[in-house]
Amino acid sequence: MKAIEASLIKTHKAAKALQAVSSKALQQLLMDMAAALEANQAKLLKANALDLARQTSGNPRNDRLLLNEQRIGSIAASMRKVAKLPDPTGEVLAERTLPNGIQLKKISVPLGVVGAIYESRPNVTFDIAALCLRSRNAAVLKGSSEAATTNALAVKILHGVLKAHHLPTALINLLPPDREVVQELFKATRYLDVLIPRGSDQLIQFVRSNSRVPVIETGAGVCHVYVEKKANLEKALAIIVNAKTSRPSVCNAADTILIDAPIAARLLEKLQPAFAAFEVEIFADPAAHRLLKGYPFLRKAAKADFGREFLSMKCAIKIVAGIDQALEHIDRYSTKHSEAIVSEDKKQCSRFIREVDAAAVYTNASTRFTDGEEFGLGAEIGISTQKLHARGPFALEKLVTEKWILQGDGQVR
Repeated sequence: MKAIEASLIKTHKAAKALQAVSSKALQQLLMDMAAALEANQAKLLKANALDLARQTSGNPRNDRLLLNEQRIGSIAASMRKVAKLPDPTGEVLAERTLPNGIQLKKISVPLGVVGAIYESRPNVTFDIAALCLRSRNAAVLKGSSEAATTNALAVKILHGVLKAHHLPTALINLLPPDREVVQELFKATRYLDVLIPRGSDQLIQFVRSNSRVPVIETGAGVCHVYVEKKANLEKALAIIVNAKTSRPSVCNAADTILIDAPIAARLLEKLQPAFAAFEVEIFADPAAHRLLKGYPFLRKAAKADFGREFLSMKCAIKIVAGIDQALEHIDRYSTKHSEAIVSEDKKQCSRFIREVDAAAVYTNASTRFTDGEEFGLGAEIGISTQKLHARGPFALEKLVTEKWILQGDGQVR
């Protein structure tokens, strides 16, 4: 692990090189990286195919690993969006003169070196690199073995652009995928300023429990859609189907559907053919199970199914007596990621917004919009479900901290 420490030292030193680079030059750097990504599309797809070939066929999580032409195009577009965003560093956050004449100023500055531990998704390699460089941070990346070939080529491409701009390649440091490396990162308090886990709840909790480096969590999503008795059922149907089936392997997909009892029979009658078309497996509570009798992919829900992030074409359904019971259920099982209510009752919608504790709360819309790009942030490192420093899409604007500057003329205390 001596080699790991040596590489972290290089990245720590390299981070200082970004302070002298102009905002315009950083923008061009990211534009060139996006172009290099597109120019190397064929090579990336070939590397990604090698990673996919090592996985178990039919695993729904393979969708996270998959790259295709459309996704590469989206990654490049996202990098260009990040490039065009305002520089988040150097902003004057406060300024005043103290009674003793000292000029006091608070400005935004980079975090320094951002470490990230993530699973499967190779797009995260590009997203984190772009966000860190635009905010003048160096990046230490620890991807998973599943995406090792893709990540290695991705960073090789990015290093080529850094060299062309006469910047140290250590600004983007891809560590080996070996699990032992994680333990070294946990102890690297001299070289890492923050560590961000992105992936399963198991990964996040492991990092949180073991790291000495400050951790910003990007939480797992156990997301609920609550259909209140005054909901427009056609609207509710469209929202549920989108939230569950548009991309089930991501953290903003719906996991549990809560339905008010008076409308449950009518809504579930409409939902069955829509879900059956996608072969969605339903884990239903006793009341919902009776109403869904005959649905081909029906299971009886266990208690554990109501706090479960499925990440696949599976979901839980529960019939509730009203908003009080729905709010109680969400409070018990939510991971504070994204929660939605479908209702035409403005008073109930306002109550839901007020009482639900989550990073993103929706009325009459799919939870699938919880995403940095959808929010106009360009990209994100992940969705933070904690409350300190960042909450929701953890994007460019939050990759900074503060520095106080005091300019005096001989004052002493």
